[in-house]
Amino acid sequence: MLGRGIDQILPQPSRPELFEPYVSDARDYVALAEAVSGPLPRAVDFDYVWGDALVELARRAPELRLINLETSITASEDYWPGKGINYRLHPANLPVLSAAGIDCCALANNHVLDWGYAGLRETLASLEAAGIAAVGAGEDDTAAERPAVFELAAGRRVLVFACGDESSGIPPDWAAGPAQPGVALLADLSVASAERLGQRIAAIKRPGDVVVVSIHWGSNWGYQVPASQRSFAHALIDRAGVDLVHGHSSHHPRPIEVYRGRLILYGCGDFLNDYEGIAGYEAFRGDLGLMYFAALAPTDGRLLALSMCPMQIRRFRAQRPSPKDITWLDGLLRRVSEPFGTATAAAPDHSLTLRWRESAA
Repeated sequence: MLGRGIDQILPQPSRPELFEPYVSDARDYVALAEAVSGPLPRAVDFDYVWGDALVELARRAPELRLINLETSITASEDYWPGKGINYRLHPANLPVLSAAGIDCCALANNHVLDWGYAGLRETLASLEAAGIAAVGAGEDDTAAERPAVFELAAGRRVLVFACGDESSGIPPDWAAGPAQPGVALLADLSVASAERLGQRIAAIKRPGDVVVVSIHWGSNWGYQVPASQRSFAHALIDRAGVDLVHGHSSHHPRPIEVYRGRLILYGCGDFLNDYEGIAGYEAFRGDLGLMYFAALAPTDGRLLALSMCPMQIRRFRAQRPSPKDITWLDGLLRRVSEPFGTATAAAPDHSLTLRWRESAA
């Protein structure tokens, strides 16, 4: 969530005017953070917000870096009437993504059209110009549903699809259509919807390809995974040939499952946002997030290992949490993931590793 307050401390902030019920100036979010964390720098370098995460990215050197980009990238003033929240990142600040080597942005979420169709088009054009793949939104439904294809070493490929569900707050009229820009919005979380996605996957998948589906679903807060989400995730694996389900929308991490050898992240939580200083949900510790480093078998996409690096948002920057905070996060993930047959374990480098019982049904 790099827009709004975070955008205001980058080199080229957008006009700060907002159309929210309680906040009309994006700089107020900076002031809220400063009230609890002290002065924030302005016109920061593009790598500032990533902080300690860049050390981990350099150390682990993942082959593919995927994020849910929950903001438009635009100078558009055409805000969506009645939306209530308006996230945008100025196009001149797009190098903030390149600073972390981001390869792919999932856009099927409830903020990519905050600044209208003009904002969506500028978002897509900006990412294309930067050489960053965008999935889950487009000029029509064909473009929104089109995957990103990544060629890796030894002829291997990763296919990334993105879609969203209304439960995450995506307005129904944001759905892309035959001649309508928008997002790849699921009709529902039924087996039939999973099979329709499977048909699109089958049309492009080759033997040995790894398939990732990035999906925006569910509420912002709480640890409960609805039965509909779990059954849909299982159907994606059973009926659509998906190897990894990358779920998001919640502002904090949610349970993790390994089903038939495939990884399901029900809610990855926020990695960066401008919520610092906003009161009301402190018990969920939305300031604590994770970097998820998944190792998949190149032959069949099965999960080999999952390492998670805890981070904390402070002064609009990712930094390493205290040992106490890491212990809290470890305990939380153990508790909420236990019904799904998974648990975490602390590693000597202060990361968390996943342990799992194979779930087959």
